Amino acid sequence: MQNVEQELTPRPEAQGLPKLSLIYEQHPLYGVDLFISGKEGASDLDLLRRNGITTVVNCAVNLDFNFVEQPQLVSDHEGRVYGPGEIRYFKIGLIDGEGNPETQMVAAHYILRAALEQVLPEKPSYPRRERGSVLINCRGGRSRSVAVVALFLHLTLPQEFPLLDDAIGFVRRRRELPENEWYKAPKPVLANAARRAAGWIRTIDAAQ
Repeated sequence: MQNVEQELTPRPEAQGLPKLSLIYEQHPLYGVDLFISGKEGASDLDLLRRNGITTVVNCAVNLDFNFVEQPQLVSDHEGRVYGPGEIRYFKIGLIDGEGNPETQMVAAHYILRAALEQVLPEKPSYPRRERGSVLINCRGGRSRSVAVVALFLHLTLPQEFPLLDDAIGFVRRRRELPENEWYKAPKPVLANAARRAAGWIRTIDAAQ
């Protein structure tokens, strides 16, 4: 796998983690790279553009971004700016611990798949049709995003990651998570939710 550009190596804001981590290069089903970051990487629009990222999937319920930058496309209603953002943005909204509905990790997998598979219409109201790499983020880029990406790799590349734990270990290493944090990266409750979700997703996909 190629290295993410060298200027990404400084890590003062992410508590020792890279600002942006290339997790899987050229996924064979989708032909795009998958990245993980925390809030610092996901909020850096120039960084995303330099790495060919056109889509952000935010796993966190307690973190949001405003990617709207084009004044001619922006509306301001009651003090709230809205309009098409510079990046296609999907929100999963997981809690980093207890409190997520049993089905939310299942939804997380399908939202990530939608981010990769959705085809936008050729209409002016859908200006962000570029299909580039995808960033999956949470606040720290060490728990929620790790669980979601590991589940996705396990289900979409079963020959490479036959067990969910194989995928979790792979994502931990690519994200450069220190081994003394693996017990909470991802949180056990999220890893267990991903294990249960894997079974449900196989059943759903088999029925389609």
